[in-house]
Amino acid sequence: QKNRFQQFGIIVAGGNGEGQKLNQLSYPEAIFIDNDKSIYIADKWNHRIVKWKQNSDTGEIIAGGNESGNRNNQLNRRVIRYFDQNEANQQVLISNINCEGLTIDKNGFIYASDCWNHEVRRWKEGDVKGELVAGGSRQGNRLNQLNEPTFIFIDEDYSLYISDADCLNNRVMRWCEGNGKGEIAVGGNGIGSQPNQLISPTGLLYDNEGNLYIVDQGNYRIQKYEKILN
Repeated sequence: QKNRFQQFGIIVAGGNGEGQKLNQLSYPEAIFIDNDKSIYIADKWNHRIVKWKQNSDTGEIIAGGNESGNRNNQLNRRVIRYFDQNEANQQVLISNINCEGLTIDKNGFIYASDCWNHEVRRWKEGDVKGELVAGGSRQGNRLNQLNEPTFIFIDEDYSLYISDADCLNNRVMRWCEGNGKGEIAVGGNGIGSQPNQLISPTGLLYDNEGNLYIVDQGNYRIQKYEKILN
């Protein structure tokens, strides 16, 4: 089932092949949109953060872009909270997890995608194991399955959006609270570069008008899927 969004995306950043030019991206991961609808992109293999203003053909580097390095803090299969930006004052919240995506609902509960276990769990304060909320039925392409989920976010209605990124699925799933299976929000039309296709989607979020933005990593582009108005 597919609804809520137009199924043909609009390229709003990248789409000019892989590379390090200002009109290119190389395995983008995560995105953020500010109030001016400028898009901030974690351009993974270029080791930089780039900003694309609305309707711009190129981005601008706002951080990094000077190759990789080992400065600052490190992470290794865990979720850590830092207090007051102090690396010495930290609390390990979740251990032994191959976490690709993380989001927090309005109650302060943490949702973490576990890529290797093909599931998303919700963690309340003090939880040891977390509660399964999506996937967990082995890897696959059925509506009750995920295959290497990466980035996630949750909306005001507690619907969970999941980048189901494995090359066989190439879709974004929506799981409503309490449901044993999800529904396809966008993608799921095979691997490819057509406007209704994705390759290994990663970061995703809404803008303030309810449109969905997806990092289409394998196509080196950011896709915008406009909300269908009733």
